[in-house]
Amino acid sequence: MEQRMGSVGGMTEPKPLPPLPIRTERLVLRRFEAADLDAFHAYHSLPETARFLPREAKSYTQSMETVGRYANFEFEKEGDWVALAIEARDSPGLLGEVVLKWLEGCGQAEIGWSLAPEARGKGYAAEAAAAMLKLGFEDLGFHRIDAKLDALNTASAALCERLGMRLESRQVDKWHYKGEWATEVVYALLADEWKAR
Repeated sequence: MEQRMGSVGGMTEPKPLPPLPIRTERLVLRRFEAADLDAFHAYHSLPETARFLPREAKSYTQSMETVGRYANFEFEKEGDWVALAIEARDSPGLLGEVVLKWLEGCGQAEIGWSLAPEARGKGYAAEAAAAMLKLGFEDLGFHRIDAKLDALNTASAALCERLGMRLESRQVDKWHYKGEWATEVVYALLADEWKAR
């Protein structure tokens, strides 16, 4: 399968998605499977997981739809997502997910992550996100990758900083969700910065 990186002038450059899974020191990043549904729903049905996500905690049906979409993702055009399940190398089972969205515009992408409560605080999100940045910059050829966060999500902000991402903007009352206004902070990294880190 070939992906084509869009550009302002309409020119395209083929970029293949490398073989999956991706292995890091402690993790396996793989496609979702039907067997992940119960574990996925267990943490996505929690208010604490949904707190900094755009929608409310997921119903079982919503979790089923999301796992199905993640399991069958295609990465061929702007708007598509790479969505990978996070699993420990020495202990199979879903710990969370890491995603990369191909944004509109030349060479732009957005990264995100979500972990089950028992997997938090162990450095798994940083390890998975670093692998996804490597995929985005080195394999897929993106020029810029950003992360958009609720300013109250201090754990994810700290993670962005550990990854070497720059705080680019703070937009007060940018979103209205879950009954209140939220300030958006945007962290970003350029391909040249990734290479030079």
